[in-house]
Amino acid sequence: MRLILLVASAFFINTVSAQINLNTLKSAAVKAQSVIQTKNFSKDEVVKGLKEALIVGSTNAVVNASESGGFNNNPEIKIPFPKEAKGMKKILLKFGMKSQIDKFEHVLNKAAEDASGLAKDIFISAVKSMTISDAMSILKGKDNAATTYLKTQAAEELYLEFRPIVRNSIEKVNLEKYWDILAKRYNAIPITEDVNTSLEDYVTNQAIDGLFILIEEEELNIRNNPKARVSEVLQKVFR
Repeated sequence: MRLILLVASAFFINTVSAQINLNTLKSAAVKAQSVIQTKNFSKDEVVKGLKEALIVGSTNAVVNASESGGFNNNPEIKIPFPKEAKGMKKILLKFGMKSQIDKFEHVLNKAAEDASGLAKDIFISAVKSMTISDAMSILKGKDNAATTYLKTQAAEELYLEFRPIVRNSIEKVNLEKYWDILAKRYNAIPITEDVNTSLEDYVTNQAIDGLFILIEEEELNIRNNPKARVSEVLQKVFR
């Protein structure tokens, strides 16, 4: 009986040991493969690939946002009635101004759509400042790391450059006219406080936020969908 137990114990130990060794080898193989994949391209190629990913993503985002209904028909980025004027909207709805509110919101988003068509060059300019260090951090980061980088590095400059474009778009679609209809009616109601909203500032911020949402979606697509990697460098870096 003791002999049988000793044999069984030895068999069990050898089996466990073999399994541990096998798992160790598998783990090492995976790590080795990972190292091989990340060393198949130079740091310059990483920078080039990530810049191209952001340019492709930005271009697609601008195209989607600037087409007719780009903001109005997309619930993810559709710009709502200004938050600071929610009380105004609530009161005006009680006074039968729904159609005027709907028209204002529609034209509000038309202004963003019109302005977005000219945002491509602004984004591309911001992408060009990416360094090798930035690129390596992005490559090892989350699936939205490139978008986050662009937002962090370029948001302030984007706002300053984008705002004059939005101003022109607001004038082009006569947004102020539709806002004045609502503001005058609201301000004429007793016991209400005047609402002073900068439509230019509001549309600028909301449009930029919407574009970043679309850019992030494009980045996720490039990272996870091989068919979205439309160039050799994208196919090489994102795999």
